Amino acid sequence: MADAPPNLEFLDHGVIGRLSRLILNVRNPMLGSVNGLHRSATRGASVEFAEYRKYAPGDDIKFLDWRVFARTDKFFIREFEADTNLRCFLVMDTSASMKFTSTPEGGTRFDYARKLAATIAHMLVHQGDSVGLTCFAEKTVDLPPRRTPSHLRQLYQTLGEAKPVGESNIVQTLHDFAERIRQRALVVIISDLFTEVPPLLDCIKHLRFYKHDVAVFHLLDRQEYDFDFTRPVRFVDLESGADLITDPSVVREAYLDAVQDYLTAIRHGCQQFNVDYHLTYLDQSFEGLLTNFLLSRIRHSKKGGR
Repeated sequence: MADAPPNLEFLDHGVIGRLSRLILNVRNPMLGSVNGLHRSATRGASVEFAEYRKYAPGDDIKFLDWRVFARTDKFFIREFEADTNLRCFLVMDTSASMKFTSTPEGGTRFDYARKLAATIAHMLVHQGDSVGLTCFAEKTVDLPPRRTPSHLRQLYQTLGEAKPVGESNIVQTLHDFAERIRQRALVVIISDLFTEVPPLLDCIKHLRFYKHDVAVFHLLDRQEYDFDFTRPVRFVDLESGADLITDPSVVREAYLDAVQDYLTAIRHGCQQFNVDYHLTYLDQSFEGLLTNFLLSRIRHSKKGGR
């Protein structure tokens, strides 16, 4: 397959090369259109036995187990696991708050998000799966899933042209997405999740209702967590423009308590709905994050998780 244009700085070909031996697996059976690497929600032709079921008129007799018939004088069909391809939707936040960073030399939250999206897209297309992209803020840009090299180049171009502007609309975006895409898919959400927790968890529940495999990369700057300010600071909301001047020593304890409550609520909600949640700091190794993400899914697949 053709390589991406070299001028797209969010593609790290070294990382892609080192991750190329790993496979991005799904944690739930999928419904695809062609044979692939992933467990299907339906039975089909495979070398891996699934289960027996009683014979019904119209079943193909070549799948009858004659040894079982000899022992029980009853007809049983041998069923096998089917393998299918995967459809993945990358849902990336492009609101203005994504351009925040406390260390400009390390890149913004938006830079990190683009690297994640581009690398995951590259891996999926090169393992024969389809990938689509949704960039959301006040407006939404959609690319439907495809698995061709030309589509991958178009996805790179869309990521390269995206800008972090406007206010986030994550709640409505995810609800709309859940209603629009009902066939099982892997949905990878990349965002700072700056919204109220209960409505956000309602979106997650909506996606899981349609049996999507949901993974969330929750991007935070370390300073947003540590709140290590030592002098009066003017804080500006990057999305609304509202500002607040305050002494950090006065609000630090309340702020840190609020952050812990917020993260705990999100983490517990994701566990409740069996969502693959990853709290990710911008100073965290990008390659290490993806390696752990991929390996955890491979281990889950080998255990036969549903």
